[in-house]
Amino acid sequence: MAHLPYADPNRPETAELVARITAQRGGVLHLYAMLLHSPSVADGWLHFLSAIRQRCVVPGALRELVILQVAHLNGAPYEAEQHIPIALREGVHQAQVDALPDWRASDVFEPAQRAALAYCDAMTRTIHVPADVFADLRTHFDLRTIVELTATVGAYNMVSRFLEALGISSADDMRAGRADR
Repeated sequence: MAHLPYADPNRPETAELVARITAQRGGVLHLYAMLLHSPSVADGWLHFLSAIRQRCVVPGALRELVILQVAHLNGAPYEAEQHIPIALREGVHQAQVDALPDWRASDVFEPAQRAALAYCDAMTRTIHVPADVFADLRTHFDLRTIVELTATVGAYNMVSRFLEALGISSADDMRAGRADR
């Protein structure tokens, strides 16, 4: 259960923002219902994460693999629940989803995916990326892709930390105990 009540998405002052969230995300998910306590943060979040997911050159399957890995590493089940269906639609195989907790011991990932997962692990676990991990990444991706992959890993670390700090769960009743403060 979330540590704070979810914001009411029917407030007149957030109507335009809620319409954009609904258009881009298919509805007001638990994450956005919490973000709506701060319309300016919710608006910036929507813009930034939409750029990460829709306007980058990182292939969708690779993007979703690193998002799922961030969720796994940070113990963020909500993030994983939201992204597993997206990952499967983007071409990630169920065997890859299942292998992520121990991806290094698995043979279901290609070399470029392994390089991206090692980079994701380093960014998430220790922040500082070892030279050999970065060198391997450079053999597989161009500069733009590396920058966008870095932004993706960083962004979804932000997402998981927000979700987990506030205890957001897809099982929560977003209507219970709503507050506008």
